Amino acid sequence: MPLTITLLGILVLIALISVARLHTFLAFLAVSIGVGLALGLKPLAIVEAVQKGIGGTLGSITAIIALGAMLGKLVAQSGAAQRIAVNMMELVGTRHARWAFLVTGFIVGLPLFYSVGFMLLAPLVITVAYRYKLPALYIGLPMLASLSVTQGYLPPHPAPLAILKQFNANMGLTLFYGIIVSIPAILISGALFGSTLKRYTTLPNPAFIAPDLQEDQMPSTSVSFLTVLLPILLIGVSTVVSPFLPTNSVSQQILLFVGEPIVSMFIAVLVALFTLGIWRGKTMPEVTTLLGDAIKDVAMLFLVFGGAGALKQVLTDGGVNQSIADMMQNSSVHPYILAWGMAALIRVCVGSSTVSGITTAGFVSPLLASTGVEPNLMVLSIGAGSMMFSHVNDTGFWLFREYFQLSMVDTLKTWSIMETLVSVSGLAGVMVLSWIIG
Repeated sequence: MPLTITLLGILVLIALISVARLHTFLAFLAVSIGVGLALGLKPLAIVEAVQKGIGGTLGSITAIIALGAMLGKLVAQSGAAQRIAVNMMELVGTRHARWAFLVTGFIVGLPLFYSVGFMLLAPLVITVAYRYKLPALYIGLPMLASLSVTQGYLPPHPAPLAILKQFNANMGLTLFYGIIVSIPAILISGALFGSTLKRYTTLPNPAFIAPDLQEDQMPSTSVSFLTVLLPILLIGVSTVVSPFLPTNSVSQQILLFVGEPIVSMFIAVLVALFTLGIWRGKTMPEVTTLLGDAIKDVAMLFLVFGGAGALKQVLTDGGVNQSIADMMQNSSVHPYILAWGMAALIRVCVGSSTVSGITTAGFVSPLLASTGVEPNLMVLSIGAGSMMFSHVNDTGFWLFREYFQLSMVDTLKTWSIMETLVSVSGLAGVMVLSWIIG
């Protein structure tokens, strides 16, 4: 009975978001209350669960998301991303422009949210396409695949981060495994599939041609790369080096402290504030305004996360988690595949990879205890499922279509298939990696 109520609740949630077009946060609250009543929870207990769920979910990720948005805004406005793209183009030449954008997409996508990375790099792709008479989709799709993979698989992006916190997974290991899985996923969905798209020669929207910054208006190559990659470097060094230091030594504690996501992101923002702001001639009030604008860009994410956390807590208090755990103990479907499938289904129905990922995490968390699967790989399997088949209910679908000026059918044949390949190849990578590490 609890599982039936849960499934009905998911269907209602999907209908409210995708059919009735109700705001996602309100839809989550409505379904949380309805499901709680159906599960037999007292009204005041439902209110308590909602408050606990919102607080528990936002408490661990709000600061990191806010810091990530600030870093992304500074990278975007300073010209650091353009500097990275220009250097990649100079390195490989126009013949291999697609590879330059593939690598640029991955590097820029590590700290930036997808929408920020898209708005930043898509105009550069369009500009290069016009300037060198190259098929825009052919050189741009590998970059989009890189952005999609980093958004879906890798913390500190919002959905992977929220899942990671819920599963108590290790940030460094999840990043390490995620990068291993990301490489073949990008090569398959971006490089390999993208190589078949030369026939799409429709000119992109000229309104989105990026204005060229002059050489002296952009930060240097070393500053651009170092600032963008600093959080990843700090987390990576902490993960690799700290186990070899004396236990509880001062050096180990400092390294572990610096490797905490919130600390590493904070350090990166402070560094970027000077390297991409003050030292580039901006005043502190100007930089502060940019940081404030960055928070506005992600404010709605906090509501979505809070609503999903409320539903998760209601389901937990209503005993649904235990029901799922009991049912899955005898299931023949591998937990990674099961989690991937659930995330993929919600993604196709709702359209949001973020909603898909964090909603699925609440349902499959009992599997971690009952099956003993690797939590870091479970984060990646859900992340891969949350990228499945983007279509008309996903804002990314329309963003891509507007910039590259494709028909509805061609958008489905290119963008939607690319996202599907990102999802399927990600699951395949997780399964292979789980077999290797045992």
